[in-house]
Amino acid sequence: MSTDAPVMNPWDSPGAAGHIPPDKQPQFLGHPAGLFVLFFTEMWERFSYYGMRGLLKAYIVYYACSAAGKVLYPTDSPPVPTGVPSNPFGIVGWDFLQWLPDWVISKSSVQDFASSLYGSYTALVYLTPVIGGILADRWIGQRKAVVIGGLIMALGEFTMASERFFLLALGLLIIGNGFFKPNISTQVGDLYPAGDSRRDGAFTIFYMGINLGAFACNFVTGTLAAIYGWAYGFGAAGVGLLIGLVIYLFGRKYLAPELPKEHKAAEAAAAGPLTSDDWVKVGALCALCLLNVAFWAVYEQQGNTMQTWADTQTNWPVILGFAIPPNWFQSFNPFMIFTLAPLLEMVWRWQAKNGNEPTSVGKMAIGSTVLGLSFLVMAYGAFLIGDGKGSLFWPFACTLILTVGELYLSPIGLSLVTKVSPPRIVSMMMGVWLASSFAGNFLSGAIGTLYDDMTKTNFFLLLCAIGVSTGIAMWAFNKPLKKALGGH
Repeated sequence: MSTDAPVMNPWDSPGAAGHIPPDKQPQFLGHPAGLFVLFFTEMWERFSYYGMRGLLKAYIVYYACSAAGKVLYPTDSPPVPTGVPSNPFGIVGWDFLQWLPDWVISKSSVQDFASSLYGSYTALVYLTPVIGGILADRWIGQRKAVVIGGLIMALGEFTMASERFFLLALGLLIIGNGFFKPNISTQVGDLYPAGDSRRDGAFTIFYMGINLGAFACNFVTGTLAAIYGWAYGFGAAGVGLLIGLVIYLFGRKYLAPELPKEHKAAEAAAAGPLTSDDWVKVGALCALCLLNVAFWAVYEQQGNTMQTWADTQTNWPVILGFAIPPNWFQSFNPFMIFTLAPLLEMVWRWQAKNGNEPTSVGKMAIGSTVLGLSFLVMAYGAFLIGDGKGSLFWPFACTLILTVGELYLSPIGLSLVTKVSPPRIVSMMMGVWLASSFAGNFLSGAIGTLYDDMTKTNFFLLLCAIGVSTGIAMWAFNKPLKKALGGH
């Protein structure tokens, strides 16, 4: 018997068998179960990303450029190699890096090379989501994009086990993240109807998942790399990605329905071109993206120059004969995020109840200002310590304050994009939002090359000035941006 009814796609169809609408799902902490499917999927993906990122700069400095050490951090870490970077493993694509201009990849020293390569990698990770968001909006859909991206990234992590294909592995991670990152975040907003007051809270919970993965990863990847070798650390990151994909596939019945691309095209045609109001909102979001560049340039020093400080100028304890790997420092920021996030959520609810909660743009201005002020701690610590080694207090106190600033900006920005973006380009706009991190991360690598050219005190004062200036700029634009974004 023939029929003209379309074949229903279980990936996309809102009427697919077994799908449970968000309002019919079990509720946890006042949110549908689908939020926690996305929470754990993103947790494991971030376990993978931050586990690899925590190893990356040390891998370049101590191994890829010089083969100075087969393990991550022996009890007495070797000094940073001097001179220009070498290629002891015959890494494919190395000649291409040498061909790039110094303002892209600096070759003046191993430290500068590692800083600029680290910055370029983390930058490109946030550029490809623009393309991934467009592909998902127009052709493949958000769910398929997440799975495609996760598989490509897992392949990249496992490829890191081969020194020779180090740059190929970075390329796979960059491409995979482009598919994954914008399309997992927008699915959080899809669980809530327009105007639902739970949306900011949902993104804060989701952000806690990101940082739970970032917290746990370094204890696994860093320890495996320190004891058994680099390949084991990178391999553990790949396993984490696969676990996240399994959770996502088994829990997709709890996700918000996604229309097939034919339906999306029909809706877009019926809606016509973007209205003038739509374009005003898009322009306002783009303006915020430009201001975000400076925020991320300062924030991403955590994995760059702050990690170098943790490696070379911090006294790490030895507990029962086990020397704490310095890359465990990377777990402190995510630990403080999921510790402080519920407290800030309570503060914002109390402020909302009293009618004095800051706007989204106001929160972001606070966040950037606090980020900048956090580096006054490091500036003072560097003044006291000089070229010697000091207490854990300095980097940990700076990170504690920095984390408060991050919570005022990053999850709020994600929520804002889903609130005000025209629905049919929401994935693309999420990609644009993440692209501000591209420029910020690239700039972070460039700023990081100044670490050895300035006194450490002046370097950290520079970071403070950039963060505070960005916060002031956001405050200056608060009123016009609030109006353009419809009061958000």
